[in-house]
Amino acid sequence: QVQLVESGGGLVQAGGSLRLSCAASGRTFSSYTMGWFRQAPGKEREFVATISWSDSSTFYADSVKGRFTISRDNAKNTVYLEMNVLKPEDTAVYYCAASMATLTERLHDYGYWGQGTQVTVSS
Repeated sequence: QVQLVESGGGLVQAGGSLRLSCAASGRTFSSYTMGWFRQAPGKEREFVATISWSDSSTFYADSVKGRFTISRDNAKNTVYLEMNVLKPEDTAVYYCAASMATLTERLHDYGYWGQGTQVTVSS
């Protein structure tokens, strides 16, 4: 069982930066692949980034590649999403999720979800 709590969202101007954090409970955090997803109003939830449990390999959606960085600190049971050069189209609720699968971008591979944190990018 893993419980996830996101933080760090807010309002930022286009071109700015934010860092999201996701704190996880549970002693087996280091065994989970962690992912970030987002959902904009009226749209389906979409994959953003993922990081493996084993070697911290990462994979990104094309829309954020080169601007966003996912990382994890297993000692702190925390995963981060550093977001730079933010664009208005990045506006969404961002969700942290945990999966027992290997590095995966598939939403249904993730069994544990946080409550989400709002990111709003103004133009």
